[in-house]
Parts: sequence; C-alpha cells; structure tokens
Amino acid sequence: MSKLFKVISDPTRLSVLFLLQKKECSVGNIAISLDMEQSAISHQLKTLKDARLVKSRREGKSMLYSLDDLHVFSILEQVLTHVNELEK
Repeated sequence: MSKLFKVISDPTRLSVLFLLQKKECSVGNIAISLDMEQSAISHQLKTLKDARLVKSRREGKSMLYSLDDLHVFSILEQVLTHVNELEK
C-alpha cells in the first residue's frame, strides 16, 4: 500500500492520472496538456505502468495510455474528498 501512495504522491503523476481519467491520450498529448517535455512524461508513465495504474495500447505508430481500471480513480476521489474535508 505504501508503494502505491508513494507513486501517486507525485504532482506530475497525479496530473497525468486526472488527465487520463477524462480520456485516453498519447505521450505527446499529455506533454502538451501539462506543458512538459515528452521524455519527462514518458518517465512518469513508466512509473505509473509499473505500479499498474495505467495501461497502454498501440494504435498505428502511437501508444495510447489510459487508466488501468476504475479503482485507480476511486482511490484518488476518496483521498481528494478527505483533503477537502480537512481544508474546511
């Protein structure tokens, strides 16, 4: 469990997860959306894939990334709800 929280504690990885919750994206689209270099996004995606939080599929020459399953986002929603309660 601590490994999972370590992976999702990074702000860039969180941003990637929230973006992928909306739609499947390529590395290039994620990089543009987050105003980051593709190499930095690729590194974060590898970490997320290794933690089984995202998955990829090939479409032509591109790799498209999406959340591995909906459990990923339900965890994030619960943490966000908790954080918002603390701020009130």
